Amino acid sequence: MATLPFVDTHVHFYDLRRKDLVYSWLQPAYIHPQLGDINAVKTLVFSADAFQGETRFANVSKVVHVQAALGAPDPVTETIWLEEMAERTGCPDGIVAHAPLADPDVEEILARHVAASRRVCGIRDFGDGDYLVSPDWQRGYSLLEKYGLMCDLDCLWENMGKARDVARKFPHTPMVLEHCGYPRSRSEEYFRDWRQGLKTLAEAENTWCKISGLGMYDHQWTVESWRPWAMSCIEFFGVERCFFGTNWPIDRLYSSYGDVIDAYEVLTADLTTTEQEALFFRNASAVYRLG
Repeated sequence: MATLPFVDTHVHFYDLRRKDLVYSWLQPAYIHPQLGDINAVKTLVFSADAFQGETRFANVSKVVHVQAALGAPDPVTETIWLEEMAERTGCPDGIVAHAPLADPDVEEILARHVAASRRVCGIRDFGDGDYLVSPDWQRGYSLLEKYGLMCDLDCLWENMGKARDVARKFPHTPMVLEHCGYPRSRSEEYFRDWRQGLKTLAEAENTWCKISGLGMYDHQWTVESWRPWAMSCIEFFGVERCFFGTNWPIDRLYSSYGDVIDAYEVLTADLTTTEQEALFFRNASAVYRLG
């Protein structure tokens, strides 16, 4: 049972009945290239209503939805759908939308996202190739400050040096590392490399670390198997630049919601109350402008 309010910074909603939204990763024949069989979460609809019912004992105070639609003709369609959902249910509180940052017309997309919902607080873009050093992608990234948006970044340890350089080049745009950098192996060698990447990224003072999604590559996880990864994030970014999320409903494949929150409470048991509050809700509220 959660004792602290919890801001969940990584939730995905979807509705496969809609023809104007495309979820390529939820199609029946799709096999996830890293996670394999995710058929257990390929329900027709997962909306705020279902999430609120599933998490009603977890003391969730606010929710950030991170782009779930992949392949939709217009990325703003998802934002409009989420805004309608939020007006009806109060959830989500924040929206990290999709925009193809290398697109010459990306500013028009950013402007329409912001106009469609006051809840839009950031952008995620699964760029192509070595996009972090692409001048076209960086041009789009540079526009985030103009629209008051942050970036949720999908980044493996191998690219964290490049991500640090982008963050330093645009110091007024918060950059959030998703899912601890998706650590895909639990070998000692990988752990050392990942820690070095994490340390490098943290050198940019406008970077943050989202501690989430650790079950994706640790299906039989325990609190102790998570501990070195979560505490490394806190070691390098500090309590003041970390916060938690769940990656729901994907991590339901490996957990119950309450078990994830309980694990976070155990991991932070030796921290002060102020530090725990920072990790559970204060930092996320500031980064995603949740009020």
